[in-house]
Amino acid sequence: MKAGYTQKTASPFADMLAFRKVKARLGGRLRLLISGGAPLSTEIEEFMRVTSCAYFIQGYGLTETLGPSTVGYPDDMSLVGTAGVAATFTELRLEEVPEMGYDPLGVPSRGEILIRGSTVFTGYYKNPELTNEVMVDGWFHTGDIGEMTPDGILKVIDRKKNIFKLSQGEYVAVEYLEKVYVFPPIIEDIWVYGDSYKSMLVAVVNPHEENTMKWAGSNGYKGSFSEICKSEGLKEHVLKELAAAAQKNKLRGFEYIQGVVLDPVPFDIERDLVTATMKKRRNYMLKYYQPEIDKVYKALEGQRAANKAK
Repeated sequence: MKAGYTQKTASPFADMLAFRKVKARLGGRLRLLISGGAPLSTEIEEFMRVTSCAYFIQGYGLTETLGPSTVGYPDDMSLVGTAGVAATFTELRLEEVPEMGYDPLGVPSRGEILIRGSTVFTGYYKNPELTNEVMVDGWFHTGDIGEMTPDGILKVIDRKKNIFKLSQGEYVAVEYLEKVYVFPPIIEDIWVYGDSYKSMLVAVVNPHEENTMKWAGSNGYKGSFSEICKSEGLKEHVLKELAAAAQKNKLRGFEYIQGVVLDPVPFDIERDLVTATMKKRRNYMLKYYQPEIDKVYKALEGQRAANKAK
């Protein structure tokens, strides 16, 4: 496909021999897959394009835009890993977000995604204040951060609202950090938290059960998954893995995770920690994990005080 062949002609022999089982598990008649809930990595999209024996594209849109505002095209490999190009009746532009360092006139061109067109809503029901906040001169301010190529291809890279300032004045884009920190095999999911009165980031981590048990067996730990998640040894290992991920992605010092809370139970709807589409409900997560987070901050501050005394 990268050489220019279409989905159907790239490798029909491999489709018949290896990937027909995947096609069968998906019903056998699937022709098109569209992903739009959240950005997919290039690796995942390429994997789905190859193995599903169906067209696979990404799109981007919101309830306020009545569905897709951008969409990709089958057989166009230049759109892999992106949200595609502007859909019919839709105009896009990027707006500068100086506090996050995003500049539409920079290279690459980055900023908050603004949408205008006949599919954009007229306003929120009985909420003119919120409507006036997001609709300016006919442009809908999505709150999402995008990157746009010179030929108009959009990639969603961040979320404007999910930023906070640490006590030293540095801004932190939390969703980007969570994408970086979720890659170590020991980690199933992660929620990164920072306090404007603190100078350090902490996180709540859902360890990957199978990989955690393998680590425990090779390091002399015994017990159930929940018991191992309480061990200081696993916390230290997780912090080392997070530091390695930060170093690999060239994060700045204040973006390093300094302390963790390990929760063996995945973030779930039952505890109101995520939405039905598995997006984190950050205010609810803070309320739920606040006592544990306070303990982590207290321990970190104690360590810092002891180091200064030395």
